[in-house]
Amino acid sequence: MQAQNIFYLFIGFIVGEFLIEKFLDYLNAQHFTDKLPEELADVYDTEAYKKSQAYKLTYYRFELMASIITFIVILFFLFIDGFAWLDRIVSSISDSIFWQSLLYFGILIIISSVINLPFSYYKTFVIEQEFGFNKSTKKLFFTDQLKSLLMNLIITFLLLIVFLWFYRQSGKDFWLYAWLFFTVFIVIINMFYTILILPLFNKLKPLPDGELKEKLQVLATKTSYDIKEIYVIDGSKRSTKANAFFSGLGPKKKVILYDTLIQDLTPDETTAVLAHEIGHYKNKHIYYNLFLSIITAGILLYFLSLVIDNQALAQALGVSEAKFHINLIAFALLFTPVSFLTGLLTNKLSRKFEYQADTFAKQYHNADDLISGLKKLSRKSLSNLTPHPWYVVAHYSHPTLLQRIKALKSSVKQ
Repeated sequence: MQAQNIFYLFIGFIVGEFLIEKFLDYLNAQHFTDKLPEELADVYDTEAYKKSQAYKLTYYRFELMASIITFIVILFFLFIDGFAWLDRIVSSISDSIFWQSLLYFGILIIISSVINLPFSYYKTFVIEQEFGFNKSTKKLFFTDQLKSLLMNLIITFLLLIVFLWFYRQSGKDFWLYAWLFFTVFIVIINMFYTILILPLFNKLKPLPDGELKEKLQVLATKTSYDIKEIYVIDGSKRSTKANAFFSGLGPKKKVILYDTLIQDLTPDETTAVLAHEIGHYKNKHIYYNLFLSIITAGILLYFLSLVIDNQALAQALGVSEAKFHINLIAFALLFTPVSFLTGLLTNKLSRKFEYQADTFAKQYHNADDLISGLKKLSRKSLSNLTPHPWYVVAHYSHPTLLQRIKALKSSVKQ
């Protein structure tokens, strides 16, 4: 295929994905004012529901504006041969493919961060502030942004250096060695996330003694789960929204509860939420997700190896000869529709896992506490309780609240 045709293929994929996403957003927005189903009538009173509708509409308009601006910037960068322009800059600085690639992606990451910064700031200090969610200070916000940028650069540089070294040593067979390294890397990150990364942004403390811990100890006995690895995270320093998640592998596994979760829910409701999280562990969802990530990475790296030296791909971005960093960008653009489709499958699997974790919580605690806890969390975060079904399929990693309640009240296994 000629370079010009590949270029327009890039444009077509970007435009197509944008139009699909905006169409889904539009469909979803049409349901913002739907009447709540009977099962969810007690989640919001009249004033709270009006507030949730205003919140959803405000976010919709903001995301629409932000996505349009980002879309225009990407297309403009492509049409002015921005990737080739940046390649000429890094090539003038160094002849080394290592330094060229590091500089190239380093500059792209910094540019992306600068572009996204105003949007993140507005979202945090205007929208989230207006609706009473934001607890972050400007100092904390900018510190978080800087830490995220540095962490992104470090991880990107590490992977690039290793992948480039394998590429120089093994040619197109580099994908296999890169895949093995990525596998070890992702396992280490998953195992030590709460030790290596999470402390950069939050403080973790063991769950203190009290009524909640006593109830959790009873749950731990029922489920044969070690209660010592349950921690409380200081999420309240950034937001009033609550959450809980599972982290780590094997002996490093931990359940993390937001302090806001403990504040908003009763001990019985929090116990139900923890039972759900333990359900993820007992059903080996973390291992399934890790395995799928590793397999997906291997497939992507293999296909990357097939085009990493393709001259036409580089020329489609305005560069005369194939280069590792240029062809990597081209490959990412070429796989835009594949990424969209794999996202659909990943979300579908994730929703199935959530049903299984809910079933576990129902079995080892009870459905009523989990339902009341989920309703409180939805009310607290002004969640959208009437999303469009297509939007759910495309974007939701969890079933809707209504779907979860119906499943919890049903005797049919999901």
